[in-house]
Amino acid sequence: MWHNITVTATEVRNHSQISRAIVAIRVMDINDNAPEFATEYEAFLCENGKPGQVIQTVSAIDKDDPIQGHYFDYRLVPEMLNNPNFTIKNNQDNSISVLAKHDTFRRQKQEMYFLPIIVTDNGNPPMSSTNTLTIRVCGCSRDGIVQSCNVEAYVLPIGLSMGALIAILACIILLLVIVVLFVTLRRHKNEPLIIKDDEDVRENIIRYDDEGGGEEDTEAFDIATLQNPDGINGYLPRKDIKPDLQFMPRAGQHSGPNGVDVDEFINVRLHEADNDPTAPPYDSIQIYGYEGRGSIAGSLSSLETASSDSDQNYDYLREWGPRFRRLGELYSLGESDRET
Repeated sequence: MWHNITVTATEVRNHSQISRAIVAIRVMDINDNAPEFATEYEAFLCENGKPGQVIQTVSAIDKDDPIQGHYFDYRLVPEMLNNPNFTIKNNQDNSISVLAKHDTFRRQKQEMYFLPIIVTDNGNPPMSSTNTLTIRVCGCSRDGIVQSCNVEAYVLPIGLSMGALIAILACIILLLVIVVLFVTLRRHKNEPLIIKDDEDVRENIIRYDDEGGGEEDTEAFDIATLQNPDGINGYLPRKDIKPDLQFMPRAGQHSGPNGVDVDEFINVRLHEADNDPTAPPYDSIQIYGYEGRGSIAGSLSSLETASSDSDQNYDYLREWGPRFRRLGELYSLGESDRET
């Protein structure tokens, strides 16, 4: 702003005659700088605030230095003159106050507002600039103390950050994966280990309908014995182990006229099987050609009955209805033929 110089004057013929003078030069200021906000303001607005509440006090600075001092004029940009949310108030000290117009601000609706303000000085010519005030909607206590100013803090419990939420979600996902793996392994474990497939190349499945000597005894019993009637009176050697002492088969006892005692017969056979050194430890065929004694129904077989067909009366078959009519005629016809 000031420049100080020293001017020296000296006579040409007499250099001892000299004088000095100090000259001060002042640089006159012109208005070539626009005013601007004194600092980068970031205002906070409480959700539970009241209409007319002062949100922020704003002041400006100017790098110029006019003789009559500074005077700033503040106004909203033309497109924001009818702003429904905010307005400004001149404090008559080169500062303004930003006021809220209503109390329905919500973070989940809009978290941040931008308010452009034009600042003009009183220079010649006047200079102006547009500065933007950032206003954040925050959650406050009853006393108006700001507590949280982001949306995630609104949806999360107090003191729980986004990092903590991500960690909790990761743990939940990990637990779900472990549960799914456990259920899958348990389901595979409950499945049968034996594959019931006829085309199984391992051929480790043996199916048989007869009783044998165990799981490893697959040839101890000859199923042909049951299918061959001649095997009743003959001895069929076993296919696995032959005893050193051959036990001759016993001819079956036939019932006499009065029959035999089945209980006594079974006890005798049981005693013989227990004392027989050649008896195998696995299943064998026992032929019982005896019918019980003392049955109310009598014998169901007519092969060994002592009675003849002539003693039977088949007239009752005709009374059984049309289904047994033909059978009654056949028996009646056979009986008449025998009488003839």
